[in-house]
Amino acid sequence: MPDGSDFADVLAANEKYAAGFAMPGLPGEAARGLAVVTCMDSRIEPLAMLGLSAGDAKILRNAGARVTDDVVRTLVLARYLLNVERVMVVAHTRCRMASGDSDAIHDAIRAAGGPDTSDIAFLTTDDQEASLRSDVDKVRTSSYLPDIVAGGFLYDVDTGRLRQVC
Repeated sequence: MPDGSDFADVLAANEKYAAGFAMPGLPGEAARGLAVVTCMDSRIEPLAMLGLSAGDAKILRNAGARVTDDVVRTLVLARYLLNVERVMVVAHTRCRMASGDSDAIHDAIRAAGGPDTSDIAFLTTDDQEASLRSDVDKVRTSSYLPDIVAGGFLYDVDTGRLRQVC
């Protein structure tokens, strides 16, 4: 078993968090009936940007805020088991996945000492709004999610504002 030294900083922070833990018994359902699909970018604070609290929404994050098969799988579980009725897909400005150049991403990984990732589709796009519309359409037209309400939004990482795209 690892000794935890690689994670000592976050384990120490967790001890402080647990000492004042104020959410025992919080239900697992989304209290506001909302799921948010957004990017893993650390400039995005999904709960804060939407005025939500812990327990209000299900948050799904991946590179580029893309609606993949795994996101659909998770939304089906959230819809039928966790009270989700609405889905926000939230892309953001200055996203590396919106550079449109997957070769540059593969090259950057290799340059950073990583392996050849040419067999991985990073789902980059050169038209972020078109990709956002397509991803929202995947949610809206999924036979597994016939009654879900879905919308697509663009978050501006410089102003904190959301703009509805679709």
